[in-house]
Amino acid sequence: MIFTHTRTCARRDERGFTLVEMSIVLVIIGLVLGAVIKGKDVLHSAKQKKFYTGFIKPWELAVISYYDRTGALLGDGTTNGGGTDPVNGLFDDLGSTEDNFTKINGALKKVGISLVQSNGPKNWNYSYTGAYSGVRNIGIGFHDLYDGSTTGPIGNYFLVDSLPTDLAIAMDALIDGQGDGTAGKWRQYLRSSNVAGGVDADWPDASATPTVIAAYYIALP
Repeated sequence: MIFTHTRTCARRDERGFTLVEMSIVLVIIGLVLGAVIKGKDVLHSAKQKKFYTGFIKPWELAVISYYDRTGALLGDGTTNGGGTDPVNGLFDDLGSTEDNFTKINGALKKVGISLVQSNGPKNWNYSYTGAYSGVRNIGIGFHDLYDGSTTGPIGNYFLVDSLPTDLAIAMDALIDGQGDGTAGKWRQYLRSSNVAGGVDADWPDASATPTVIAAYYIALP
């Protein structure tokens, strides 16, 4: 008997990717990476806006509401939650401490204004993770400061301390539409000078100076 053996060879397609196929893959990878980066940017921007709308603005509205109900400035004189008399239309230099805000919160409750809520340990604190600073417990205080020079008029400002520099710069763009820290409603505070803004108050490099102090101007109606 004669056996016939038929040998079958499996053909393999050993072609590599064509330039078109590689281009398509690279485009897809780019789109995915772009979506991830964009998503992070949107999330970061939302966190920055929440700091303003959920902390700074509510405290400003508390001051305005107190003025509307009493005709007086919150934090100005002992009858208005301040620390010293007489009442003079200016904040009483109230830092972000338990004693100061016990008085301020007490003045708000006395006239039926709801207390500001925050994500910090106290309602005058806000917890935020900066790009270079790590987690910071930001504080807010009521102060009277010179407006851009040591001889200029004095106005009422919130001093915002332990503030991540990248957040400070973002707030300047959001509130004033600029990022120089020298003028407008949101400024850099010159340490130990009692001055808000001025020609030498540009925001520093966030990677070199991770935190700053900002001054936020309060204007009553």
